[in-house]
Amino acid sequence: MNTFRRKLLGLTIGTLVAGKQGVQAMVNSGKEGKEISLEIDSKIVPRQLILPPALKKGSVVAITAPASGINSGEIQEGIDVLKANGCEVVVGKAIYKNYGYLSAPDQERAAELMEFFERPDINCILCARGGYGVMRILPMLDFSAIKKNPKIIIGYSDITALLIAIYNQTKIATFHGPVASSTFDSFTLDNFIKTLFVPKSINEQNPNATLPQITFSDSKLVTLSEGIARGHLVGGNLSMIVSTLGTPYEIETKGAILFLEEVSEEPYKIDRMLTQLWLAGKLKHCAGIALGHFKNCEATSKSGLDISFTLQQVLEARIQSLGIPAVYGLPFGHVKSKMTLPIGVQAELNATEKTFTIIEHSVIV
Repeated sequence: MNTFRRKLLGLTIGTLVAGKQGVQAMVNSGKEGKEISLEIDSKIVPRQLILPPALKKGSVVAITAPASGINSGEIQEGIDVLKANGCEVVVGKAIYKNYGYLSAPDQERAAELMEFFERPDINCILCARGGYGVMRILPMLDFSAIKKNPKIIIGYSDITALLIAIYNQTKIATFHGPVASSTFDSFTLDNFIKTLFVPKSINEQNPNATLPQITFSDSKLVTLSEGIARGHLVGGNLSMIVSTLGTPYEIETKGAILFLEEVSEEPYKIDRMLTQLWLAGKLKHCAGIALGHFKNCEATSKSGLDISFTLQQVLEARIQSLGIPAVYGLPFGHVKSKMTLPIGVQAELNATEKTFTIIEHSVIV
């Protein structure tokens, strides 16, 4: 594999403390990136974050399957969308091999992923789908090489374990969003482009234009606990987050806005997983909790339980007692229309007004 080195962007960011007001931002710009610190009550608490370069016309996106494989044609819509927005596409060899419930043997999936990280012509790695298999390759990854080659990596579901592991080990921002086999409807595509691409407003005639702030607001969101929380984003699929507890790749939630989603799990299983996070100390130290759609997670006769709580009853019982801002129903994860959420980047959750805002840039322009 070829390797290359590039200078990394270091961001020093103050951790926002609940209840504190008045944030002063200090920015110094240079050719090697931007150094940012937020001053809270005259104290600056450093947090290192490396942002990958934004996508633009001519960027190369590699599609790989670090978990399960796909059928031929499932990623064509994703390829067409990327090309329509000026990107070139490279499709990995592991995608179609269908090695049991994996796309390919562990060594091949890990090797292809590392190849795409180390190739200087690749700007973004878009996972083909989730499924299962990421956890098996985590020990095979060279995180020091990944850190030397910061680039966008995006996916959801089983890909959660990869996104959190890379963020934990390298402090590179990773992205919880659509996979190549997703449906790129107008909402999904709009968020994808706003989060990852150089905006059209930034050009040779207007090089100092700012990146857009991304805000989602919906009166239909369910407020579990009122209040306003600020913190860096961490999270993803609930099952995957629970599965990595006790490993070198487990999630760190202190001071964070934790976002969670799930699909096709009974309420008692959601209860069990949230309780495990609670017992592991991963909930009480969060700044806030942003829950997505828990798709097909209401009780069915298949559970073997005669009586069940509803999903909302479970969420209320496990979350409300924490006393931190929390909402349910944000559009991310296993839904058709989904946001792209940058792990490691600062956000604000206003559970009272039912708004969610990404307040910090997530890519280098």
